[in-house]
Amino acid sequence: MNPILNQVGTVFIPVSNIEEACKWYCDILGLSADGEILFGHLYIVPMNGTGIVLDSKIYSEDNIFKTPPLHLNTNNIEQAYEYMKGKNVELTTEIEHNQWFNFKDPDGNHLMVCKC
Repeated sequence: MNPILNQVGTVFIPVSNIEEACKWYCDILGLSADGEILFGHLYIVPMNGTGIVLDSKIYSEDNIFKTPPLHLNTNNIEQAYEYMKGKNVELTTEIEHNQWFNFKDPDGNHLMVCKC
């Protein structure tokens, strides 16, 4: 029996300012940003499924994601794209293959939204 599970528990995202990152991520995800910042540098974003942890201790310009390490799901890619445009999120692609688009967080981490 293998002691390592075939599950992804969480993804750590390097952020420069934990308070601002918490507000930004919670805003685009439609979540309340009232969770606790742990140890002065960690914020656990309340997700369904695989988690996201924002971490200001691991932040450096060398550590930001230059390609998306994950994608956020949507049922309606066009609506998600317009929503992110309306939030003035920096979009780095158009909707590709009617399936996905990429964007950046305020620290320059590249992320993706994908129709699932």
